[in-house]
Amino acid sequence: MDDRIMKVNLKVWRQENAKAKGHFVTYSDVETTPDTSFLETLDILNEKLVEKGEEPIAFDHDCREGICGMCSLYINGHPHGPAIGATTCQLYMRRFKDGELITVEPWRSAAFPVIKDLIVNRNAFDQIQQAGGYVSFNCGGAQDANDLPIAKVEADAAMDSASCIGCGACVAACKNSSAMLFVSAKVTQFSHLPQGQVETARRVKAMVKKMDELGFGNCTNTGACAAECPKLIPLANIGRMNRLFIAAKIKD
Repeated sequence: MDDRIMKVNLKVWRQENAKAKGHFVTYSDVETTPDTSFLETLDILNEKLVEKGEEPIAFDHDCREGICGMCSLYINGHPHGPAIGATTCQLYMRRFKDGELITVEPWRSAAFPVIKDLIVNRNAFDQIQQAGGYVSFNCGGAQDANDLPIAKVEADAAMDSASCIGCGACVAACKNSSAMLFVSAKVTQFSHLPQGQVETARRVKAMVKKMDELGFGNCTNTGACAAECPKLIPLANIGRMNRLFIAAKIKD
C-alpha cells in the first residue's frame, strides 16, 4: 500500500443552487495519498472545510463500487476522470501528479440542470426508462424464463448493454449532449431477448420521443460517448437502435 503523502490543488465548481451563478474555487495543498480514491480525497477536503466553518462541497455518491453511477464528476476534461472503464469512485490519486491542479466540474447539459455544486438532476434518464424501458406481460400467463432457449451470443450482448449504469458520462462527453448511447443500451438489452422483442417497436419509438422531448441533442457520430463510458457500452448499440427505430416508423 502506497501511503506516501501527496498534495494536489483542486479547482472545484461551486454553485449555491440551480438559479445561482456558479464559479470555480481553488483549494490548494489538499493532502491525500496515491492509494486514496478521488471521492475520499473530496471527503478529506470537506472535513477541513467543516473544521473551518465553511460550506462543504456537495457531490453525489452512493455505493462507491462502480455500480450506482451517481459519482458523476467531470475531471480534467473527462467524465469520471482519466481512467478508462472506471467511475469516479474507482479513480485513485495515483493517476495524478504531486502538486497537480485538478479541475472538477458537474455534467454540462441542459437536460441535467445543476442542483448544487457538483450535483446535477438526472431525472431525465428516469423519464426515458419509464417511457419504455421495461417488459410488460399478463401476470400468471408468462412462460418461465428458464424454458426460453436463448443463444449465448444473444444473452451476452443483452448483458453487455444491461451493464449501463445510467451515470450520464455519455451525455457529458458529447458536444451535443446526446443521450443516444444510454437510450440505445436500454433498447438493445431487451431487443436481444425474446421477452423484449414483442414490444420492440413501441419501446424504441417511446424512448426516442421522450429523449427528444427532454432536450438532449443529436448524435455527433464522433464516438466520444463510448470512449468515455465507464462500462464500455459499445457504439454499435446506436446503429442497432437506429435500425429498429426506422423499421418501426416504416411499419407505421
